[in-house]
Amino acid sequence: MSLRIVHYNDPVLRRKGEKITAFDKALSQLAKEMLATMQEAAGIGLAAQQIGRPVQLCVVDLRRAEIDFTWELDGAKPPLDLIMPMIITNPEITPDRETDVYLVEEGCLSFPKIRGDVPRPDAITVRYQDEHGTPHTLHCDGLLARCIQHEVDHLNGVLFIDRMEKKTRAAIDADVKTLAKITRAAAKLNPA
Repeated sequence: MSLRIVHYNDPVLRRKGEKITAFDKALSQLAKEMLATMQEAAGIGLAAQQIGRPVQLCVVDLRRAEIDFTWELDGAKPPLDLIMPMIITNPEITPDRETDVYLVEEGCLSFPKIRGDVPRPDAITVRYQDEHGTPHTLHCDGLLARCIQHEVDHLNGVLFIDRMEKKTRAAIDADVKTLAKITRAAAKLNPA
């Protein structure tokens, strides 16, 4: 079942997600539906806010991406197929101390066809729980670190346009405003 992805200007995208406390079948089902929705939309990550649910849950799957990143999960380096797709709840990110910040183009399923360069630390540590409530520590860099940071921003009501430098944001501002108008018009036609 595919869920509806909300677009920019929907207020739920600005809401900080509530902590996940129930690791049950409902959570597993929601994560499964989010993964299907993300894959159908050809995305690599999706946060619960993007499907209208302000909770601390996101999904990530980079198995189809070019592997330009490294990872270590709970002190080991399991094959990527064993850790993907990732279901991440209640994450806390710490940028690695010695990492560089890189400006890399990002897109977002809540901003169709809008892309822009976003500065982010290249390497991070993320502490999170999986869909069963099991705690994990992931050290990663490159695209995996960038994707997780993007999704965790969503969980905190922060959008990738908020992280852009002024010049980058100005270049896409007209497209962002157009999307906001479309989202407002759709909300009037289909009130929740």
